[in-house]
Amino acid sequence: MPIPQHTDVLIIGAGAAGLMCAAAAAARGRKVVVVDHANKVGKKILMSGGGRCNFTNMEVLPKHYLSANEHFCKSALARYTQWDFIGLVLKHGVAYHEKKLGQLFCDNKAQDILDLLLDECAQAGASIVTHCEIHTITALNYEKLPARYHLVTSLGEIVCESLVIATGGLSIPTMGATGFGYQVAEQFGLALKPRSAGLVPFTLSPAQLEQFKDCVGNAAEVRVTCGEQSFTENILFTHRGLSGPAILQISSYWQPGQTVTVNLLPHMDLVAYLTQQQQARPKVLLTTLMSELLTKSIAQCFCDSLASTSQTLADIRPINQYTPKELQAIADVFQQWEFMPAGTEGYRTAEVTLGGVDVDCLSSKTMEAKNQPGLFFIGEVVDVTGHLGGFNFQWAWASGFAAAQFV
Repeated sequence: MPIPQHTDVLIIGAGAAGLMCAAAAAARGRKVVVVDHANKVGKKILMSGGGRCNFTNMEVLPKHYLSANEHFCKSALARYTQWDFIGLVLKHGVAYHEKKLGQLFCDNKAQDILDLLLDECAQAGASIVTHCEIHTITALNYEKLPARYHLVTSLGEIVCESLVIATGGLSIPTMGATGFGYQVAEQFGLALKPRSAGLVPFTLSPAQLEQFKDCVGNAAEVRVTCGEQSFTENILFTHRGLSGPAILQISSYWQPGQTVTVNLLPHMDLVAYLTQQQQARPKVLLTTLMSELLTKSIAQCFCDSLASTSQTLADIRPINQYTPKELQAIADVFQQWEFMPAGTEGYRTAEVTLGGVDVDCLSSKTMEAKNQPGLFFIGEVVDVTGHLGGFNFQWAWASGFAAAQFV
């Protein structure tokens, strides 16, 4: 279908931020058209949260976001909160539940959230057009014409007063992710922060993979630390390295060459426990004890690694034969495991893209480019990246809503 020749607001990108912006702007009486190059809209919404969409979090704070300007996200998040989106969910009768750490998921499927957004767009009168490639964008002389931008697309030409870039980042290219939004920013002179994969599994070296090959498929609740940042969540050993929520979280803070520290038993004093077991069960083997605290494979693997810590620990003995110094060495292996990732799995599996359009080039109130009237950037394309747990969706809702009040 051809696109209209003119509209008040043109939004490029029919993902979470774009659809939210479209619905809210159309509700203000603005004529809104959303275009997307993909064959269908909201693909990342549909695959998120294991197909159940972790659409927000019960506790949303600025500390849950990474940005070169930590204050930028505050304005939008304060004006469209998690409670506002929960209200929308309730309005549409979408059943949901809270998982650990305040994460909210659909009871049924992620399609419920996409349907909610599409219903809001339809009710407000926003048009959505798929299979639409953008060829060129030209700024017009707004003093002489009633429009600011002229676009040539694969479906025809269109002019608009406000242009919103909601094209997302580089993560999961199989879902249609491209760097288009960054190209638009550069075209109009906005600075970009370096981009990298965030919320992404770590890869390990061949030697490390060999060391942990028997642990593949095993998980444990751990505390992972990199620099000043720590997360306590599950870790999962994989054929390529390490994954699980704790790893995804810390990956956003990790830089190549840094080591990561893992406490496999974050909720206990292991030395005190082992000392107590020397009295209670003097003949039990260390491997048996550790297998009661972790999976058998993880326990065995780390017990095997004791040999490299101390020659005297190479043989696995009954617990009462270890000295206090040796118990401390054992505890260090399990509670201060340090490793250096070989890298990450990259954008192929990353949930988000770190970096993007420099927020200092945007108004935190309106999401409009300071140097280019009528040009707005929202969602993942902007240098605001949330933690795992519904925070990136909340940024999409909040930034989309913020822009919608001013387009």
